[in-house]
Amino acid sequence: MNSWWMFSSPVSEDLPRNPAAVRKGLQNVLERAECKKIRFHDLRHTFSTAALEHGMDIKTLSTITGHVSSSTTLNIYAHVTDEMRRTAAVKIDQGIGKTELQAECRSAPRKPAPSTFQAHKGQRCKAGTGCVTQINENLWEGRYSPIWPDGKKHPRNIYAHSEEECEKLLAEMIAEMKTEIAAERERLKAG
Repeated sequence: MNSWWMFSSPVSEDLPRNPAAVRKGLQNVLERAECKKIRFHDLRHTFSTAALEHGMDIKTLSTITGHVSSSTTLNIYAHVTDEMRRTAAVKIDQGIGKTELQAECRSAPRKPAPSTFQAHKGQRCKAGTGCVTQINENLWEGRYSPIWPDGKKHPRNIYAHSEEECEKLLAEMIAEMKTEIAAERERLKAG
């Protein structure tokens, strides 16, 4: 199929597949492989973490993940880049300084240590309400999935480094989206 959608609809290649069908497909694969259940979005974090750990530059990763700026990518994956900086410092010290490895540096990995990322099962939330989920030790996700006047859910996510910050940003996003929905209702009434 020559669709520009990653998961195109079996009905029409001009439409995306229903997100629920994609989620169900992932869960079926995970069950057959006897893997822990994770959310589809967790695959994005796993890919991004692995890409950084294996040397992909931030600008390229930022483009692939669709972040507007590289700073967004760096903010979300700072735990990976910190380990990468430590590893780079050891290599620079070895190369430029021609120094012998210290005992603690000998145990430093040649590549950054694998991520400690663990998928966390998110809370189910009803349409029109928001939910906050802890992604990993330093990352929280807020999600809001209101139903718009066109009858479709339009989910949006925000990310923060603490639960309190995430709740604050989520509340702001919900207020903004409610304003957008009200404006769209008015536009449809006028039209």
